[in-house]
Amino acid sequence: MSITCSNCNHINPDGAIQCEACYTPLEQNKNCPQCGTSVQPDATFCGQCGYHLKGEVTQEAIPETVYTTPPAGIPEISLQQQSEEIPETIQSIPPSGSINSSVSEATVAIAENTPVYPETSSVEKQANIQPEVSKPITEPLVVTENEEVPTAEIESEPVTPNNPVVSSSPVELSEPVAAKPQVPTNATQLQITGAKLFHVQTNTEIELPQNVSIIHIGKPNNQIPPDIDVSGFPNSEVVSRIHADIRVEGDNFYIEDVGSSNGTYINHTPLPTGDRHKLRSGDRIGLGKGDKVTFIFQQG
Repeated sequence: MSITCSNCNHINPDGAIQCEACYTPLEQNKNCPQCGTSVQPDATFCGQCGYHLKGEVTQEAIPETVYTTPPAGIPEISLQQQSEEIPETIQSIPPSGSINSSVSEATVAIAENTPVYPETSSVEKQANIQPEVSKPITEPLVVTENEEVPTAEIESEPVTPNNPVVSSSPVELSEPVAAKPQVPTNATQLQITGAKLFHVQTNTEIELPQNVSIIHIGKPNNQIPPDIDVSGFPNSEVVSRIHADIRVEGDNFYIEDVGSSNGTYINHTPLPTGDRHKLRSGDRIGLGKGDKVTFIFQQG
C-alpha cells in the first residue's frame, strides 16, 4: 500500500520515511482498532469494516492521590517532638587573634620556601628577540673568469688565438623557464552518458536534464512543476498534471507512474502505480490511454 504525502500529494511506496518529491517526513500507516486492517494516517473511516477512526478519544490517565496512614499500633510523632529529639550542633569559633596569627605564620613559611627569580629587563627581552631576516626571492647568477659563458648571452667580437676574451665584470644569467608539459592527443576523456525522449507524433527530441535525480513529467501545476512539460504536444489532455517520474541512478533510468488518471504504458503494457520499470534504449513510453502521447527512450 502506498503512502500519500500530506504536503504535495505525491504517492510514495510503502515503507517510505520521507516524501521522494518534496522530502517532507511521512506519517506511517496505522491499524484499524476494530479489524486490524492497515489504513492511511489521515483516514476517517476504515475501508474494510467502516469503523469511525476519528471517534476515538484518548484520555490521559490521571494519577490518583494516595493517602498513606500509619498502621495501627505505631504512635504518630509530632513535629514538636521531632525538633526536641534532634540535638543542636554548636561549633565553637576561635578568637580572631589566633586565626590571624596562624595565617601570618603560614604566609611566612611559604615565602621562605619560594625561590626568587630576578626580573628580566625590557632591554634584555628585546635583545633575546631575533628579528626575522627575509631571504631574497631570486639571486642573480654571477659568472667569474674561470667559468664558461654561453655565447648566446653575450655579443662580442670573434675570438682568435691571439685575442682572448677576458670578462672584466660579472654577467647575470636569466634562469631557464620550464616548458609546459604537452598533453598527449590519445589521452582518455570521460564522456557523460546522456538520454533523451523522442516524441513519435511530432518527431521531436527532448533531452533529459542532467544533474537531476528525479525528472517529473506532466503539465504545469502549483504543487510539483514538471521538468518535461507535455502541454504543448497534441492530445495532451490525456496526460495528468503530475503523471510520471524518471529516476536517475548512475547510468540507469527508471520510470514510475505517480498516480495518473489515464495510466502509463511501457511497450503497450500498463505500468502499475508505484512500480518502477528500468528503461532500455528503444522502450516505448505511452502517457495516457490510446497511445496518443508516445515517446521512445534513447540512451547513448
